[in-house]
Amino acid sequence: MGEAETPSFEMTWSSTTSSGYCSQEDSDSELEQYFTARTSLARRPRRDQDEPVEWETPDLSQAEIEKKIKEYNGQINSNLFMSLNKDGSYTGFIKVQLKLVRPVSVPSSKKPPSLQDARQGPGRSASVRRRTSFYLPKDTVKHLHVLSRTRAREVIEALLRKFLVVDDPRKFALFERAERHGQVYLRKLSDDEQPLRLRLLAGPSDKALSFVLKENDSGEVNWDAFSMPELHNFLRILQREEEAHLRQILQKYSYCRQKIQEALHACPLG
Repeated sequence: MGEAETPSFEMTWSSTTSSGYCSQEDSDSELEQYFTARTSLARRPRRDQDEPVEWETPDLSQAEIEKKIKEYNGQINSNLFMSLNKDGSYTGFIKVQLKLVRPVSVPSSKKPPSLQDARQGPGRSASVRRRTSFYLPKDTVKHLHVLSRTRAREVIEALLRKFLVVDDPRKFALFERAERHGQVYLRKLSDDEQPLRLRLLAGPSDKALSFVLKENDSGEVNWDAFSMPELHNFLRILQREEEAHLRQILQKYSYCRQKIQEALHACPLG
């Protein structure tokens, strides 16, 4: 898969550094403080959610596909055309908007391994620690040149490679977004859906269809997608939240007990 003429990654990188970062080579306490400030295991209700909707996409014959491609190319004002291949497939460009709330992990700058890294050897734990977490600029847009048979999961993996993101692709999901009658509709694509086919059916209008990459918040946390340091850190957060709740409960009952005892002492004898 190729890409259209878009700003280079280096240009995007320079704008991410001002958004805040955390190196996973920091001490455990610093790493813990970072995740504590940015992460919560408790789910909070979200506001201004796009309304989810599902709609069916018809199967097209080869003649209909060829007609659709001609109509599509006649409506665009750029060189991002679709092309029909001899085997019946077709290629074209899709534009994906990245709307990520949490930071992403990228490889840290190259530097000689430390003594601790040498002791750990070339295992996974050493590679995990040489990461830096960055916030991508809000509403970053990327064009990808894809095939009609390219699946949504492959699009996600290609986007992560473009930005050198080393996080598990299962942490992310691709959505299709449409505006209809003043309402915004959002639908999560399954792994096997073909974004370019959806683009062809909808036409080139971004209001009719656009693609958005978001965190994969499906209600169930996919713990297998997290690294060992992240999982250990979540356990520390969970323990700290549990201890905080216990302190609140103990303080509440201690306060009530104190007030009852004060009332008893204030009561006249007899």
